[in-house]
Amino acid sequence: MVQRKGMLDASNLPGKLADCQSKDPTESELYIVEGDSAGGTAKQARDRRFQAILPLRGKILNVERARLEKMLSNQEVGTLITALGAGIGDGLDLTKLRYHRVILMTDADVDGSHIRTLLLTFFYRQLSDALRSGYIYIAQPPLYRVKKGKKEQFLKDDDAFDRFILDAGTDRLAIRARDGAHTLKGELLRKQLDELLRWRKLLKALERRAEPAIIAGLVRGTTLDAEALTDKARLEDEMKKLEAAVALIDPDLLPLAPSYVHDAEHGRYSVEIATRAGVSTRTTRIDFDLLEGGELAQLRAIDGHIRALGAAPFVSIELDDEGNEQGDEAEIGTIDDVWEHVNKRGRKGLAIQRYKGLGEMNADQLWETTMNPETRVLLQVRVDDAVQTEEIFSVLMGDQVEPRREFIETHALDVRSLDI
Repeated sequence: MVQRKGMLDASNLPGKLADCQSKDPTESELYIVEGDSAGGTAKQARDRRFQAILPLRGKILNVERARLEKMLSNQEVGTLITALGAGIGDGLDLTKLRYHRVILMTDADVDGSHIRTLLLTFFYRQLSDALRSGYIYIAQPPLYRVKKGKKEQFLKDDDAFDRFILDAGTDRLAIRARDGAHTLKGELLRKQLDELLRWRKLLKALERRAEPAIIAGLVRGTTLDAEALTDKARLEDEMKKLEAAVALIDPDLLPLAPSYVHDAEHGRYSVEIATRAGVSTRTTRIDFDLLEGGELAQLRAIDGHIRALGAAPFVSIELDDEGNEQGDEAEIGTIDDVWEHVNKRGRKGLAIQRYKGLGEMNADQLWETTMNPETRVLLQVRVDDAVQTEEIFSVLMGDQVEPRREFIETHALDVRSLDI
């Protein structure tokens, strides 16, 4: 193994590094930034006294698979090693580490996640003591900026954005069923809408394996359970109820035309329903795994809570600042239309910007949201379970394809955010 001369010499700092003025590692921090565009913005935003910026071009080498000499010949890896100044592997000397906060700041997309994973692999394999000492952090740039009038607010992720819209949409609003005696407003209304939001997210999580309208109809209109799969007559009866429920949710899917597949080994049936969306056809399979799954149980629990709103149709009522009804009413059709009404109301008058890349933010915004020590949020990288950590890096980043394929096949349906 040959280390290139001068690579580990911190006196020969790389030209891409915009170093800080402080030479005290305990107060110095290095931002490792994805790309020259974001790097330029970060250099304008930083506090030069203690914040250094190192832009990296593209994806660095996957050190889990590379031999040491290949790793050391990689330009981006070499730049990173030189900037940190502490050496690598067996030659690591933390007393020479030039920054005690090394912050990974990448875009909020799939490429940014990949680059962050490659960097974490590098630190785990080659600077493990720095990682275990708590010197490695992950920046949390906001995903959204919302502005109304002269007021603006930055929101971290989709969950924070949904919460913001929900709060804005229920402000000075009341909802009641047309024939209901109870009017929901304030915190009680927000709790009900929060349940409805959870309902929508669970349906979206199931969308890859089933048509959402069919799952919604299954929960709202049937009493189908795993035991019913052993009785074809009852199963056929439940399918009639399902079709009636789907007719209220998405009539374009009708007729459902279910087909029944018998599993002789387990003595039960499964149901397959093919539906067409545009030019493509999707097949929803109602089987033991679906009916006994945790998602369906959660949907049924949420449906029970939502029913507290009463039966459709619903009425929305505008309130004054004191919470008194103003008399302005609007009719809302189904329970799903309630969320759409609140969502539309919450977005009214908003200018919404979604930041796909750090380069889309100006320097002032990047400083205030992501780099200012008084307002930013950082995630500290720690190793809580050494065995599990070792296994994850070996499986996901190693050169053995089969374990990675098995991992993907096992967890494919658990993916919550897929960027294609």
